[in-house]
Amino acid sequence: MSRYLSSLGLLLCSALPTAAMAHTGAGAHSFMAGALHPLGGLDHLLAMLAVGLLAGCTGGHMRWGLPAAFVATMAMGAGLGANGVGVPFVEVAIALSLIAFGWVLVSRQFSSAPVLVALTAGFAVFHGHAHGTEMGADLSAMPYALGFMLATALLHAVGVLLTTKTLLPLPQAALRKWSGGAIAVTGVASLCVMLVVPT
Repeated sequence: MSRYLSSLGLLLCSALPTAAMAHTGAGAHSFMAGALHPLGGLDHLLAMLAVGLLAGCTGGHMRWGLPAAFVATMAMGAGLGANGVGVPFVEVAIALSLIAFGWVLVSRQFSSAPVLVALTAGFAVFHGHAHGTEMGADLSAMPYALGFMLATALLHAVGVLLTTKTLLPLPQAALRKWSGGAIAVTGVASLCVMLVVPT
């Protein structure tokens, strides 16, 4: 287990500069570009997996409800970004989402479903805005939007599946502890990188 955690920590640290500077604002229109975008930045990737992990650990209707809330609200945020509507502190909020999702996983604060949905949907606006600023407001950007929405949903599904023993023979408590801790630490480190590296 310690070797696994060391390798994970090294991987996360090596990807931190990418996590802090993943959103260039460059225009993109193709479906493939949209599908690959959530995979190109560690912040988006971990946030999407975290939502799936939260959904899987919460169980019940939240297994699909939480990811659905994220994707729907993310689409709204993308619309704002694509149309040039400014949202302050997007990158900071994305890093904070990792800290919040990680903390919820570690502390197992799943008792209030409305609060968890509100937290998830709120942060989804910022993730969506980051996606939206990289696409145009015309119809030619729709394949890009569909691509990142599908990739997001698939990453959520992977997170949910990781909570089942069929895919990962690891006790859920250990999965929550280690994954949540790694996600939160990555969020803190991303904030630190933002302070050091001008964007």
